[in-house]
Amino acid sequence: MPELIETDVAIVGAGPAGLFAVFELGLLDIRCHLVDILPKAGGQCSELYPEKPIYDIPGYPIVTGQGIVDHLLKQIEPFHPTFHFGDMVESLQVLGTPEAPKFLVRVSGGQTFACKAVIVAAGGGSFQPKKPPIEGIDAYEGKSVFYAVRKMEAFRDKNVVIVGGGDSALDWTLNLQPVAKRLALIHRRDDFRAAPHSVNAMREHVAAGRIDLRIGQITGLTGEGGELTAVTVKGADGGVEDIACDALIPFFGLTMKLGPVADWGLNLHENLIPVDTERFETNVPGVFAIGDINTYPGKLKLILCGFHEGALAAQRIHRYVYPDKRLTFQYTTSSSSLQKKLGVH
Repeated sequence: MPELIETDVAIVGAGPAGLFAVFELGLLDIRCHLVDILPKAGGQCSELYPEKPIYDIPGYPIVTGQGIVDHLLKQIEPFHPTFHFGDMVESLQVLGTPEAPKFLVRVSGGQTFACKAVIVAAGGGSFQPKKPPIEGIDAYEGKSVFYAVRKMEAFRDKNVVIVGGGDSALDWTLNLQPVAKRLALIHRRDDFRAAPHSVNAMREHVAAGRIDLRIGQITGLTGEGGELTAVTVKGADGGVEDIACDALIPFFGLTMKLGPVADWGLNLHENLIPVDTERFETNVPGVFAIGDINTYPGKLKLILCGFHEGALAAQRIHRYVYPDKRLTFQYTTSSSSLQKKLGVH
């Protein structure tokens, strides 16, 4: 028989936005469970770029993707959230009324959460890398072809080839250049979508001979037993050359899939969930969306914006969880009761 778990809020997604929502809810004495299809907390920060430097988190001049996650997990320890990893939310049953909503949220692990609010903080949903159309690439995946950089040391003293022209490609080109034996960047045209300062830094390395830039496309792979030795590149001028390669990292973007969330009756817009900007609630009362999964006029897909959205969502959720209790906003620096929750004396 399915296990029924009563809680105040079910959070779908344990990335940075979902984790910070735990903190904001915890300050208001609101309990929560988090469900994530990944085997650990952190979302894309942990799964795709744990060692990638990030520069726009307030208070941290520089912090890695995994560093953000580690700090957030430490921050929410006083509230003892319960995580359900390796599970997907399968269905949402709406009960109650718009003024006093209640939900039954069933997950693939067999549990059903009875709660008063749901926060969708699923990033872009489940994500899969887009593979380049190169014949035979499957045989090298996981050994010498990688779609994410999880440990920079894995590429030390190797001939690394990165393919792409966006932020991920340029960021990792710059970050792996000091580690690799030799690094080549390949893009189909000499026009990049990445941040201008990254493009300028890359071109400075190219001019100094520290990075090889090739304008063209990979047409073939050479190697045995899953281990690459070279890639064949056809240039924009039609010329063909082989480039030594021990590790190939294509950045062709991600394919995002909402999964069962798409069937919840939300007014989806291009696979995103529209919300208001007062409380980040969806068209279904009691269901909120924060982070990259939502959309509204002026939306910026920044981690710090997800934090702001979670804070305002928590204020509204308090009214659903404690309808008879007046909420008085307090700063954590001035409230002795909040400091006690956080273990500050």
